[in-house]
Amino acid sequence: MELLERSSFLDALGGYAAEARGSSGRLVLVSGESGIGKTALVEAFQAQLGGARWLWGACDALLTPRPLGPLFDIAAQAGGQLAELCGQGAGPDRLFRAFLAELDSPKALTVMVIEDVHWADEATIDLLRFTGRRLGRMRALVLVTYRDDELSDDPLRLLLGDLATHRATRRMGLPPLSDDAVRALAGQRDVDAAELCRVTGGNPFLVCEAIEAGWPAIPPTVRDVVGARLARSSAPVSETLQAAAVIGPRTDRDVLAAVLGGPAAPLDDCLRTGLVTADASSMRFRHELARMAVAETIPPHRRGELHARLLRVLEDVGSTDPAVLAHHAEGAGDVAATLRYAAEAARRSAVLSAHREAAAQYQRALRHAGAADLPDLAGLHEGLAAEYALLDRLDESEAELRTALEIRRGLGDAMRVGEDLSMLSAILWQQCRGEESIRAAEESLRALQPLPPGPELAAAQIDVAAGMWNTGRHAEARDRVAQALDLGKRLGRDDVVSQALIMTGAFLVDIGQDGIGPTEQGLRLALDAHLEQEAGSAYVNLQDICVSVQRLDEAQRYYQAGTAFCERRELRWRTRCMHGAQADTLLLLGRWDEAVDLCNDVLAIPGVSASNQLYPLRILGTIRGRRGEPGYAQLLDSSAALAAGIVSPVWVAQVRAVRAELLWLSGQTDLACQEAREAYELALGRVDPWKLGALAIWLWRLGAGVDLPTGLPEAYALEIAGDWQGSAAAWERLGRTYDAALTRIVSAQDDAELRAALAVLDGLGARATAAAARRRMRELGMTSIPRGPRAATRAAPAGLTAREQEVLALLSQGLPDREISRRLFISERTVHHHVSAVLAKVGVSSRTAAAREAARLGIAP
Repeated sequence: MELLERSSFLDALGGYAAEARGSSGRLVLVSGESGIGKTALVEAFQAQLGGARWLWGACDALLTPRPLGPLFDIAAQAGGQLAELCGQGAGPDRLFRAFLAELDSPKALTVMVIEDVHWADEATIDLLRFTGRRLGRMRALVLVTYRDDELSDDPLRLLLGDLATHRATRRMGLPPLSDDAVRALAGQRDVDAAELCRVTGGNPFLVCEAIEAGWPAIPPTVRDVVGARLARSSAPVSETLQAAAVIGPRTDRDVLAAVLGGPAAPLDDCLRTGLVTADASSMRFRHELARMAVAETIPPHRRGELHARLLRVLEDVGSTDPAVLAHHAEGAGDVAATLRYAAEAARRSAVLSAHREAAAQYQRALRHAGAADLPDLAGLHEGLAAEYALLDRLDESEAELRTALEIRRGLGDAMRVGEDLSMLSAILWQQCRGEESIRAAEESLRALQPLPPGPELAAAQIDVAAGMWNTGRHAEARDRVAQALDLGKRLGRDDVVSQALIMTGAFLVDIGQDGIGPTEQGLRLALDAHLEQEAGSAYVNLQDICVSVQRLDEAQRYYQAGTAFCERRELRWRTRCMHGAQADTLLLLGRWDEAVDLCNDVLAIPGVSASNQLYPLRILGTIRGRRGEPGYAQLLDSSAALAAGIVSPVWVAQVRAVRAELLWLSGQTDLACQEAREAYELALGRVDPWKLGALAIWLWRLGAGVDLPTGLPEAYALEIAGDWQGSAAAWERLGRTYDAALTRIVSAQDDAELRAALAVLDGLGARATAAAARRRMRELGMTSIPRGPRAATRAAPAGLTAREQEVLALLSQGLPDREISRRLFISERTVHHHVSAVLAKVGVSSRTAAAREAARLGIAP
């Protein structure tokens, strides 16, 4: 295919290469739709760039992608330490460091190409994130190609957003061809270039295929174009291309000959079809769509035979990638091989932190597990349950685990029964089914106690301790954790010791002591021992503790470090926990619009666990209630129901403190007092001083006549002591301007103080709270009470938040939700929420009418 309208891109790549030679490495994101010419551009650049070492890797379109496929491709070309580590089955940290060392060659500029990142597995996404952060001072150029019309995967969207912030990153989006370019490709053929450009969308691949197929008699799909090409080819060529299609996008010619059982068709004949290109040792389809279309032309029986032959060839040459072997074994209908390789691929994917791929491989194994013996079958269900739990797919995790439990009980395997019950206890807690969780933990302990003490017993003791703590049995809970800690040390099990330290930290903060020290110790131990799940839990707990004790700057640092750690390892449940705690931090700091976006993003995730809805529901209800927006009560009711289910006074206290505040704002003081009193009695002695103070302050403000405890945090203690000015100042030192304003409107009588508080509330859009402030000002006999500064009115037409104004501006351009999502780096579901809010606030029912309102309100695109 002739390369047209790409000279500026080749020039830009040449410039990036020159910068890379000067030790200013560049990562170039080459994007465009399928067939736009991304690979053709890179190959043309390779042809014109001299004095560079080129390494190529590609992500595969397997049903279950092989983890770190591009890295293994590159290792095979580069050899050396990277290849050795790949052969040894090293973990991702060692592989990533070796990859970086291979990239930064002192001898010549290294150009590394990673194609088709839209098919990337989680481990490859992590590799790109790791590389992008470190490339800026290296003599290397990394070219990454991906289809920007297939970015449906949240991890890839996050990666692109992260990479865009690095100074080494450059973007290169390839546009479709113009009418003139299509006309040039058509040459002297009698073709309506404008119509061909319209039909193909200017896609170079489709244009060329259409021309070669004899436009205007072009079939409407690539499948038909490929069928026409194959129909014009000889039988050997068709058989060769079909075998190559089964092997994959890039085919080693020796492997191809072995699969065919003899020489492949002459390479020149294959190349004449226009479907493939070739280099010294391999043949590659020009386009994945072409490969898929060729594969569809293979009769089912022959497709199975080709997979079977390829499986034997790969086994004979010692292929070590079980994901590829499992793919071909399943295609061949070889049940035993599929079961064997899929189970191995699942375990390997889990080690590489590619948990979605691990789950898919366990699913594949279970589809063929009828021949497995019962212990192996139980192990597959347990493995899948563990992967589902990490991915926050808790209902499916529970189902798999209960199946495994039934098998283990039938086998009389007390040790595995105890382990499974311990895992089930955690899953039930995450589903906000606290009482069931406690029973499962106690049953696990009963099953394991008669057996020789091991790490399984220690884990059960920690689970039981958590239930005891939540039900007020603090002394027993601390004894259980101490026993687990001692057992972990005697066994030399860092995982047990880390878990016990993390749980100790959580207990200490609830009774007003320093829980950060033990939790940090647990984190350091987990990181040193490469214990990913324990380290993820430590990050979650450290962030929560810092929010609980109002060390909000530290909480945000732990959020940044923890989410980076957990996202890289695809620990989704923990990542979503941290998003919730970050939203709580944003709420406290008055960054309400950001908190709303983050909450909506979490709640928009299909199947998000109940425990990960606790924060977002409460925070959204809080903000909506303070802003006087509808629906806040239902949100808080849902959060309260989940909090009650989790059997933890910590969560109940938080949501009921908000309810008390909002009831007071609406003038329902008796109900507010009742709400605070009931929650206070439940929380006393069982929650940290800050959460207890949030209830105690409302009992004091409402004159409930309750003896309040000593030792409350300064901001609460000062107001209760009558020093509301000191209290407001304490809130402001923490960055909690809303709470400072609330303190003033409850206690201040000075005109200037109340007006200052009102300005803060108006700035936050806290209309319900501001209305309460104005009521009090009127009660005090103040006059000329401001209705709200004009500047704020101009900044928020129709009561729209800053984010809603952004959404409306993009709506006025006629953009769909998907494009708005891409531009604002928020999920499409969050865009749906914003669009609904915008339509309601501006009082229209359609996007077209909203665009007219945007113009009237002065919101420009």
